[in-house]
Amino acid sequence: MLKVGMIGAGCIGSLHSANWQAVKGVKLATIADINSDKARTLAGKLGLRWTDDVNSVFRDKSIDIVDICLPTVFHKEYVLKAAKNKKHVFCEKPIARNMADARAMVDACKKADIKFMVGHVVRFFREFIKIKEQIESGAVGKVGVVRTSRCVGFPRFSPESTAWYSDFEKSGGVVLDLLAHDFDWLRWCFGEVERVYGRGLAHKALKEHIDYALVTLRFKSGVIAHAEGSWAEPGGLKTAVEVAGDKGLIDFKSDGAKPIHVSIKQIGSESAAVETPAAALTSHFTLELQEFADSIIENRLPTPSPEDSMKSLQVALAALESVKTGKVVRLR
Repeated sequence: MLKVGMIGAGCIGSLHSANWQAVKGVKLATIADINSDKARTLAGKLGLRWTDDVNSVFRDKSIDIVDICLPTVFHKEYVLKAAKNKKHVFCEKPIARNMADARAMVDACKKADIKFMVGHVVRFFREFIKIKEQIESGAVGKVGVVRTSRCVGFPRFSPESTAWYSDFEKSGGVVLDLLAHDFDWLRWCFGEVERVYGRGLAHKALKEHIDYALVTLRFKSGVIAHAEGSWAEPGGLKTAVEVAGDKGLIDFKSDGAKPIHVSIKQIGSESAAVETPAAALTSHFTLELQEFADSIIENRLPTPSPEDSMKSLQVALAALESVKTGKVVRLR
């Protein structure tokens, strides 16, 4: 059985820790955080051992996997430690703050012959899987235009996390931290991105705990996607997707009817609903972590692959450049 060491006992670390408990073939063994109170509290809830010596987890030969749930600026440092110590590594998204760091991480893991996966969890949401299946089935014909929206309040998990989310150079704002989800899902559905154009607040309003961006992606396939991201939404997370094809429209809103359904409006016929479970039997986070565990057990690339995560970062960084310059950015 594979043993997991959790690096980070904050909000996302707590979430991952609970979900590792449901993953087959693995056992969460220890919680590590430089904040001993956080590590002790989380470990106490789960009946696990804990440490505030994070490096000890990398030295522990009984640990097979490390799960890095730390702010983006620390991802490179700890992924490289994992590679050096031959630990398979799961890391929260985005992969890194810049392409050079991302490339160094991917190359180090490849050289060490360890599995590396970044947490683009939207691929494991049942409604987003169902939308992709309907696109691939031809339910709405040839897709021309897509709209996605992901809106939530400013992250306020703790005073420390609020501070680093407010620092554009560290977090990258809503484009890098939130829209990264949609960029990955859109690439998964429609392939490689050719051009990027973005408008938004960028770093200008982060200190006031607000951010917004609207990014247009042109895919090599010809599909155009408009992705909206907001850290100015009162209440909980709201997501929406529209996929327009030459035979109809897929329409999904997270705050719509329950159980969650994807509405398909076909030209010349009445609207139909494709239902997905209102309460998933297995959490999307559990499904994501299970995929990583299975990739180790089966000795294969995880989905998304490290290269997928790098390409999603490239799209996000191009969007930030476009917001800054006001110009279209072409991807190489």
